[in-house]
Amino acid sequence: MITKEKILNKTHYGINIYAFILRQFYPNATVLSLHGRECSVTCNPYNQDKETLLVSIVNNCATHKDVEILDFHGDVFDFAQLYFKANNKKELLQTIDKVLHLRLSVSEEKNTNYIESEDTTWYVKCSFYKAPVMNVFPSKELKLSEIYDLITSNTYENVTNHLRTITDLKEKKKYKANKFDYVTFSGTFTKRNDEDLIKHSLLMTIDLDHLENLNQTREMLLKDEYFETELLFKSPSGDGLKWIIKIDLQQATHQEYYTAVSNYLEQQYNIKVDASGKDISRACFLCYDSEAYINPRHTTK
Repeated sequence: MITKEKILNKTHYGINIYAFILRQFYPNATVLSLHGRECSVTCNPYNQDKETLLVSIVNNCATHKDVEILDFHGDVFDFAQLYFKANNKKELLQTIDKVLHLRLSVSEEKNTNYIESEDTTWYVKCSFYKAPVMNVFPSKELKLSEIYDLITSNTYENVTNHLRTITDLKEKKKYKANKFDYVTFSGTFTKRNDEDLIKHSLLMTIDLDHLENLNQTREMLLKDEYFETELLFKSPSGDGLKWIIKIDLQQATHQEYYTAVSNYLEQQYNIKVDASGKDISRACFLCYDSEAYINPRHTTK
């Protein structure tokens, strides 16, 4: 049975539902920008497109109100009903499931034994490039699990250890650019350029540099209630983290997601993210981290 709770669990408490509906009205705009548990005021298609709609999360459910129309308020399902105009509650939930591709109805059709034996591995692929970073042509495609294997093996142990002994910042930057292989986590490319994207991986890399308490931040990210970690490992310098998360391009563009996640990290954890990392073809250096984390769904059973 499709329930509100199941839908909320798969849509960041309903935020993705608001984003989907608003993007139907404003396809070329950043419709929602999340700050902690509240979004910035955005346009309301039900109030002459005025910037009066405020979306926030209350008791683990996204809600809305209009700062101008006092009786315009409710939760995400009330807002969805305005758009989908379903005949009843069951039809509304089924419509949300279908349109947002949540696949809750598909899961219900499978019997328990099949679910337990099903291989749920996610075989996402990224482009891999040999050093130096000036080389913009990939040599092959790698699954996320294969990238994890490279990071946790001794492949990059020597270059990583040497980099961390270099104290001169210019020399350090030069060494990293010339000695470290890299990947484009957000997809596969014919050439490392946004315009030469073959297929988006639905992954996004968030660079967190110069962290005061790296281990504490690592644990917070792994336990984050909004974003599920797909891969997490230390940066080549050793004082930062590379956080790889899944995004839904049906709800927002790559750049919109990057802005939203950056705002969220700053509000929630007081971590500032470099805006230069928003490009789809963003290069990410591979280094050694024996304690790197990978989401189990990327590994073969």
